[in-house]
Amino acid sequence: GGGSRSSPGSVAASPSGGGGRRREPALEGVLSKYTNLLQGWQNRYFVLDFEAGILQYFVNEQSKHQKPRGALSLSGAIVSLSDEAPHMLVVYSANGEMYKLRAADAKEKQFWVTQLRACAKYHMETSSKTTPSSRSRSLTLLPHGTPNPASPCSQRHLGAGAPGVVTITHHKSPAAARRAKSQYPGQLHEVREMMNQVEGQQKNLVHAIESLPGSGPLTALDQDLLLLKATSAATLSCLGECLHLLQQSVQQVGQPSHKPGASENILGWHGPKSHSTEQLKNGTLGSLPSASANITWAILPNSAEDEQSLPPEPEPNSGPELVLSEDEKSDTEDKEETELGVMEDQRSIILHLISQLKLGMDLTKVVLPTFILEKRSLLEMYADFMAHPDLLLAITAGATPEERVICFVEYYLTAFHEGRKGALAKKPYNPIIGETFHCSWEVPKDRVKPKRTSPHSPAGHEQLTAEDPSKSYKLRFVAEQVSHHPPISCFYCECKEKRLCVNTHVWTKSKFMGMSVGVSMIGEGVLRLLEHGEEYVFTLPSAYARSILTIPWVELGGKVSISCAKTGYSATVIFHTKPFYGGKVHRVTAEVKHNPTNTIVCKAHGEWNGTLEFTYNSGETRVIDTTTLPVYPKKIRPLEKQGPMESRNLWQEVTRYLRLGDIDAATEQKRRLEEKQRVEERKRENLHTPWQPKYFIQEGDGWVYFNPLWKAH
Repeated sequence: GGGSRSSPGSVAASPSGGGGRRREPALEGVLSKYTNLLQGWQNRYFVLDFEAGILQYFVNEQSKHQKPRGALSLSGAIVSLSDEAPHMLVVYSANGEMYKLRAADAKEKQFWVTQLRACAKYHMETSSKTTPSSRSRSLTLLPHGTPNPASPCSQRHLGAGAPGVVTITHHKSPAAARRAKSQYPGQLHEVREMMNQVEGQQKNLVHAIESLPGSGPLTALDQDLLLLKATSAATLSCLGECLHLLQQSVQQVGQPSHKPGASENILGWHGPKSHSTEQLKNGTLGSLPSASANITWAILPNSAEDEQSLPPEPEPNSGPELVLSEDEKSDTEDKEETELGVMEDQRSIILHLISQLKLGMDLTKVVLPTFILEKRSLLEMYADFMAHPDLLLAITAGATPEERVICFVEYYLTAFHEGRKGALAKKPYNPIIGETFHCSWEVPKDRVKPKRTSPHSPAGHEQLTAEDPSKSYKLRFVAEQVSHHPPISCFYCECKEKRLCVNTHVWTKSKFMGMSVGVSMIGEGVLRLLEHGEEYVFTLPSAYARSILTIPWVELGGKVSISCAKTGYSATVIFHTKPFYGGKVHRVTAEVKHNPTNTIVCKAHGEWNGTLEFTYNSGETRVIDTTTLPVYPKKIRPLEKQGPMESRNLWQEVTRYLRLGDIDAATEQKRRLEEKQRVEERKRENLHTPWQPKYFIQEGDGWVYFNPLWKAH
């Protein structure tokens, strides 16, 4: 949070009786504002001008006499509390803008909320006193020829016979109209006015659909009506994004604007708000009354009646467990997910969900249907990215810094193919706090060579195992869920013989994007080659689930970086998302550069799940087909030897019922696990006891394995 230095006595007073209002200094102070996905929360200096009804913010107090970074009109604004982050409040303006803010403590949060609400109420009342005349417009979705409910003569008629019809009347004061015109110059003002009308009509449409009876020839869960709700909301959101792009273009050619900078406000208009969004965020949506659907939503109760059947929570301060490698056996789990599209009875549930989501909405607290789950934990998915350990271990065998960084890029680009089980977009289990996953690989020593000097891989997707442990390298892996809010996963792997290790922490953040879902993997990993004293810092791409109503599929997107400060080498990798029209899927390009000499030493292009072509500065080229690379199965202990918080043991009942196709039973098992996590979290909050991970220690903004190879050696 930030910290406001204002006190109740130094702020603008609420409107007093008798029509007058005391004019006192505005409320000022530091609040933390959510800027964007990359920069997160940033301290900003806020000024609430009660007289003008505007909330402005600046980079800091010293710049408050300059032009504000952003301004929000509070007339008609809604100020609400949020449990998304500590001491958080959200200000929704009447024009669709939203500020996410955090105060230093609960008292300061309530103080700001009270003042903002008082200001919004005062200016709303002032605005509503203006004569409607030409500044008022009425919107209705009534069929042509039906009397307008806004007219007095039709009130009795509608009151008796049309409970599902809603008319939304918008009033705009002269000052608000002038402000809107300055924000949306020229033609853009007319576009905004049109979008206001369409938004009102879309709200009427949604209300009319949701007012339909639960049974009969036409219900609120009718397939076509659900699709209409979903696509109309997605269309409005996309149009809002288009308007924002137009605004940016106008600003770039020198038009004045009072909107926040693009880096601080991703969308200029946030689309229609659903009345049930809060329900959805809080996970209180119950089972759908659909006769054909045998899938139910996870209901989140307030009590934990089923705790006795769940695994016991580990002691917060219990030390790391010793995992015996002789107990580990080659993994025999199913490698592929069932390649099926969305079933008809499941489609209505997804439609019902997406018709209530808003573009850009954080999905962290949205309870998703169980049938979209993949039969493994996210922690295990990270281990599956290591399915080509021979390429990883070959990095340290490179003779020069240039060869080693190129080897790392080759390994990095081939890692994602095996991590995805099939092309179908399914979601791994969200790890429970304290959940762990252990495994290892044995790699024959004669297989570990730099890629450019190694023999060609044999055709076919080989499964390789080492018969003689003395002739193989051992690569160990451990992952742990160290935080629930935000959801942070850590994993560490090492090969003592090759003096190589990787330490990574990842915060996954999901958001709704119309007919797809985006998952950002925020954080970084560090590959350490102790033999050479080199550290390679790398980031991870975003993932997108596309076509979520038909046959969902996954693609990666975004720019990632790999850099080594010691050698001066770096790489930029771009995962290209498919264009709306034409274009290829799963494209990736990469460029390796020696920064001191500004020399490009390697370029790569192709598909991350197909063929990759590398071109080196010597003119040599090499093609790697990811589908024919040998795969090394991970070794894992059987369930009876795993601890209660190890992934496969923890989720075994959910996995078992998913395999049987019993979605209801899988949903119930998942609900029990998640409810137990919530109960334990409330206990820790009441006792003010922070969670203590087993294997990872927080250092600054990152997390580090408790006994890493670079400290042990």
